[in-house]
Amino acid sequence: MITAIRAELYKMATTRMSYGFLAIAAGLTAMVTIVLSTQAGPGAMVPSLATAAGLRDIVTNTGFAMLTAAAFGATVSSGEFRHQTITDTYLDQPDRARVMAAKTIAAAAAGAVFGAVAAGIATGAGLMSASGKGYHISLAAGDFTRYAAGAVLGAALLAGIGAVVGSLVSSQIAAIVTVFVWCLAIEQIVAGVSTSAARFLPLIGAMTMAGADSRAGMPPLPNGIHPLPAAAMTGILAALLVILSAVTVHRLNRDIT
Repeated sequence: MITAIRAELYKMATTRMSYGFLAIAAGLTAMVTIVLSTQAGPGAMVPSLATAAGLRDIVTNTGFAMLTAAAFGATVSSGEFRHQTITDTYLDQPDRARVMAAKTIAAAAAGAVFGAVAAGIATGAGLMSASGKGYHISLAAGDFTRYAAGAVLGAALLAGIGAVVGSLVSSQIAAIVTVFVWCLAIEQIVAGVSTSAARFLPLIGAMTMAGADSRAGMPPLPNGIHPLPAAAMTGILAALLVILSAVTVHRLNRDIT
């Protein structure tokens, strides 16, 4: 199993696509945090950075990186179906559940990197903007650590879920479309109908794990959302990962032609 995971990590480290996805995650995070930091103040989407609420809105804005991590995970696992190398992989490693598990674990490890990079960019942007305006930093070091840890864990779990979705759907384009439609359309529709239900959804829930709690989160969070405790949301995402994995293993046990 360790050998299989190392092989998947090696594939990611030597593929330009991986760095392309990471660059997208970093670029979107930087763009959003810089724009919101510049506009922060009375009457804006983000309150003044002199307040804890305003600074929190900036440093917790890692949602697009989590979305990108999920799409990356879907790409990782569906890539072999697209390039028609999956049969050779299964001939080399007949245990298809083990292959999927290796890809999922490797994708989760990569997702953690996405979350860490995004948290670093968002935190840096928030601190520089607040300091540049002469404001006192209104959040404690422990707050920054907690938000960053939530971003890392949330992105890792979403990347793992994305990898399972990619194995389940098999078509790379369909897998990526599924991730984006779910996160940017279905979750936003549910959020518009029920704030209570929205906090249980994968991307929105992962964003709240990272400390986001207002519409300043990107993608937007519903007004008045009451986030679940981080441990509870972690359990929900982990349970979703296990359930999807079980369904996917059942599908993969059929012959690949």
